[in-house]
Amino acid sequence: MNQKIGLSNIVRGSTFFQHSGIAITFVFMPIIASGVADTVFEIGIIVAAFAFAQILSEIYFGRISDKKGKRLLFIKIGFILCAITFGLHYFADNSLYLFLARLGAGISSGIMIPAMVAYAYEAGNGKSKVASVISFHALGWLAGIVAAGITNDEKLIFLVSSGFFIIGFIISLKLPDLRAEKIIAKGTIKKIIAKNKFLFSSLLIRHIGAAAAWTILPIMLMEYFGAELYQVSIVYVANTLTAFIMMNLMSNKIQIKNTTKFKIGIGITTFVFIGLSLITDWWMAMPFMALVGASWAFLFIGGNFHLMENNPKSTSTGIFSSTLSISTVIGPVIAGAIAFYFDYFSVMYFAIAVVLIAFVISTRIKKEMPSEVPI
Repeated sequence: MNQKIGLSNIVRGSTFFQHSGIAITFVFMPIIASGVADTVFEIGIIVAAFAFAQILSEIYFGRISDKKGKRLLFIKIGFILCAITFGLHYFADNSLYLFLARLGAGISSGIMIPAMVAYAYEAGNGKSKVASVISFHALGWLAGIVAAGITNDEKLIFLVSSGFFIIGFIISLKLPDLRAEKIIAKGTIKKIIAKNKFLFSSLLIRHIGAAAAWTILPIMLMEYFGAELYQVSIVYVANTLTAFIMMNLMSNKIQIKNTTKFKIGIGITTFVFIGLSLITDWWMAMPFMALVGASWAFLFIGGNFHLMENNPKSTSTGIFSSTLSISTVIGPVIAGAIAFYFDYFSVMYFAIAVVLIAFVISTRIKKEMPSEVPI
């Protein structure tokens, strides 16, 4: 029993530092890109490079992880490469070097994210406490955002980020090498996407709306409502803190079907953007960001657990994560176009519309069939 408790805590620690390292650079990236780029278009390319590289990396290495039946190898390689590539951002003093660094960071993080989620699930033997372990994903983002504010240096954050990955790698050395069943059948990715088309399509559409909203929200809070940078950080902390709490509640308090959790997560996101379109001061965004934290917990746990119970784990979670990355590329482009031709609030109206569409699509998702043989 003590060994199991110890293993869960090691996975928690690895997950925490993995996502802290990613999150600390997330806050300042548009600002850093604006310092080396000549045009807004270049800034967009630099910011999108990370997500684009991550899309391909997560799908490819998630599949390889299932083929090899190995998780720990990809987790360790990911930590080492992230420590290097995120650290190299420190030396990126022009747009080309920063673009290449973002590509490297996207590939490196994509190597380990699907493997880490699958490892956490398998280490907990599929039990409900796995939700508590995975909740350290959200706690890591919270710590990364706070660390970025404390560091308050556009260069130093990359060294701190690299340090987080090094600590995560050291912790991962204590993880046992759990062997998963090798899944070598051809066409697995296509089969998973076809089988779960309503889940992936509703996730894609929902997150396009969310990514569009998050692109303009900080600017909206500062330009319309006079928020300071630290106040924007407070707003975002409400999101990650609530997600962490809700994921932990799902480990023992919230006992509903995974498909239902996913649908709830999609559905309540609508109320987030309705609320954000009505605020008249920066602090009014806090309860709605807390609500989006809850929605994220429901759809992340519900969606990933449903996929892992019915499909090859690392491949399916890799597709889930890649779907989010695709949205992160598309959403900001749409947000920029809408904000340019109309205003910031119009982006929120767009988000409301697409999330409603996503919820309707999510109602088509079939219920779990635990006895179903994985692809």
